Amino acid sequence: MKSPSRLLPWARRGKSEDLPAVIGTARLDRMTKNLTKRLCPGDVAIIDHRDLDRVSADALISCQVAAVINASPSISGRYPNMGPHMLVEAGIPLVDNVGPDIFARVSEGQTVWLDGDALYRADEIIAKGALQTPESVAEAETEAKAGLSTQLEAFVANTMEYLKRERELLIEGAGVPELRTKLQGRHVLVVVRGYHYREDLAVLRGYIREYKPIMIGVDGGADALLEAGHHPDIIVGDMDSISDKALGCGAELVVHAYPDGRAPGLARVQELGMASTQFPAAGTSEDVALLLAYEKGASLIVAVGTRFSLVEFLDKGRSGAASTFLTRLRVGGTLVEPKGVSQLYRSRISGWSLVVLVLAAVATIAVAIVFSPAGPILLRYLGSKWDGFVYWLTGLF
Repeated sequence: MKSPSRLLPWARRGKSEDLPAVIGTARLDRMTKNLTKRLCPGDVAIIDHRDLDRVSADALISCQVAAVINASPSISGRYPNMGPHMLVEAGIPLVDNVGPDIFARVSEGQTVWLDGDALYRADEIIAKGALQTPESVAEAETEAKAGLSTQLEAFVANTMEYLKRERELLIEGAGVPELRTKLQGRHVLVVVRGYHYREDLAVLRGYIREYKPIMIGVDGGADALLEAGHHPDIIVGDMDSISDKALGCGAELVVHAYPDGRAPGLARVQELGMASTQFPAAGTSEDVALLLAYEKGASLIVAVGTRFSLVEFLDKGRSGAASTFLTRLRVGGTLVEPKGVSQLYRSRISGWSLVVLVLAAVATIAVAIVFSPAGPILLRYLGSKWDGFVYWLTGLF
């Protein structure tokens, strides 16, 4: 076989009739969220992500990767997860189920090229799997819908288990820490770097400008706020997917700890010399942030990037997501999603109202000048001032 340098200019098509062969730098990590932090446009992302979720797929697309190679099946059949459909729709080649050996056969930074369902290094095939197409993804999604009933049963069981463990927190608000930031009676914006968070923050720009809500960033949600030009007031999470810049922005830090008191993220915060408060609780960090805002008296909670549907809960891919359902029952009517805010919110003074107000004021002044006895005198005075200004201006040249 010819070497890729002679065979593969970027525009040349490979063995697949649907996608061109691509070449790029290999970047590897078994944790997709860690890998996306160092991906560059044109890289070949090598992951080990069973049931690729929507948030991870969106991050890979944003990084503009040339291709995605998955050691595990991107759709296992447990439920119709959204990630593979997004990648294929974006035109990014996705090769599935190549096996865990790929992490031993490829090194970070090596040049690799993908032709159809095979990944090459120079002339050697180093991995081969199933190339996903729109048809194969659609078929897998249809088959996966049959598994929803089983997943729903597990979801309900996990929900009841969470209720037994955390009933004091959910019912009485026990264990909620004290905060420096006062939330009583304020609007609170909770931002998770999840579904459509960029679009939602853009839609809420007018609401944020007028109501100035307290902003809570959940882990990487703090970076999302900074990227959108906002400043987080509180950061909640286990601190594993947040940048040092966001940690050092001056926000109050609340470290999400396990119910037994262990807090893996605390060490990082302490190494940076920052003060923090611990909140031991089961469930996810976004649940902790919502409960924190509710128990501290927020009058309205707007959740950005969080999950609202059953498939979105399952798409998170872990049993802890069951806590989200009960958390939303607890916070009740104070919780609003961004679309609801955009539909209900109207600026107190619209742009057209301001224009009409200015025109009315100008018309009133004009009428007063025309019909007032002092009007001609005022007009002659303004005319003399204008003539003086013109004379001074022409004298400069």
